Amino acid sequence: MRNPDSDLAAMGGVPPLDTAACFAAIARRDRAADGRFVYAVRSTGVYCRPSCAARPALPKNVSFHPTCAAAEEAGFRACRRCRPNEASLGERQTEAVARACRMIDAAETPPALADLAATAGLSPYHFHRVFKQVTGVTPRAYGAARRAARAAEGLRQAGTVTEAIFDAGYGAASRFYAAAPTRLGMTPTAYRRGGEGAAIRFAVGACSLGHVLVAATETGLCAILLGDDPDALLRDLQDRFPKAVLTGGDRDFEAVVAQVVGLVEAPGMSSTLPLDIGGTAFQQRVWQALRAIPPGRTATYAEIAQAIGAPSAARAVALACGANALAVAIPCHRVVRQDGSLSGYRWGVARKRALLDRERADST
Repeated sequence: MRNPDSDLAAMGGVPPLDTAACFAAIARRDRAADGRFVYAVRSTGVYCRPSCAARPALPKNVSFHPTCAAAEEAGFRACRRCRPNEASLGERQTEAVARACRMIDAAETPPALADLAATAGLSPYHFHRVFKQVTGVTPRAYGAARRAARAAEGLRQAGTVTEAIFDAGYGAASRFYAAAPTRLGMTPTAYRRGGEGAAIRFAVGACSLGHVLVAATETGLCAILLGDDPDALLRDLQDRFPKAVLTGGDRDFEAVVAQVVGLVEAPGMSSTLPLDIGGTAFQQRVWQALRAIPPGRTATYAEIAQAIGAPSAARAVALACGANALAVAIPCHRVVRQDGSLSGYRWGVARKRALLDRERADST
């Protein structure tokens, strides 16, 4: 039997709907299918999105339409439960979290959870859960990261360290200093002066992809750089911390380098190596999302932007990937263009392809 809705879609220039696939989507209440089509129930006169929680209708009473407008032209009205003619729940939640992030970004002092939840139109408990689901971090952690990023950005311009700390929104300098080692890997004054006085150990090892430079502060690894020229890798490290005290690694550090080389050879392997991750609050959200991509799989810049609650920030995501200095440990090699092709990689597209091939081989 022909589906009249498919015929109408075909006449309107819209690709016909796959009836079997549509029935399967509504059976599993697939949110991924929302926006692709709506289904209408003749016995109720209502149309719904595929993920609607309404009771299943008899198949003989169901028709499919490519858009809400098409369903309404056919005489159906929107379901009041799933509201198919409005933004989806996921989109509404993402926008609510984005508003909260903007509120945190603009505030001089961290907003209370209740105030953020009220802005989103949710209870504090529900808002906390949704915020973490969308961004991967709690509102408090996001606020702390944003304040620390402001302080880090201001340390190089402010007249004094204290001025930068209070300008960033810290009510007391002690709170910033307590968190500074995990945020900067060095004291605020040292960070402001290009790493002056900071102790960074480093070593260069050989691997199948050329050479790898491994550097670490007392907190953890602050750089994993790949390349063909060891001298160029060292210059890169020096440019990052021009006034830091760089020292060659000892025998114990060689064991760390060996672990990193092992990670390059088997990039899908889990690692417990401690990391000293700097970067802005946005960069850290991107990098955390990258670490959530399973080995052997890829994601597009747009998908990462969606995952961190900033769907229009695909270009900024690409810049954050380019700023990553911890190759393999933060797997920016798993991000590809929208069409699935390999985009530019800080350490060369050939290395990116090799890392992905190794992960896929290990996962089969």
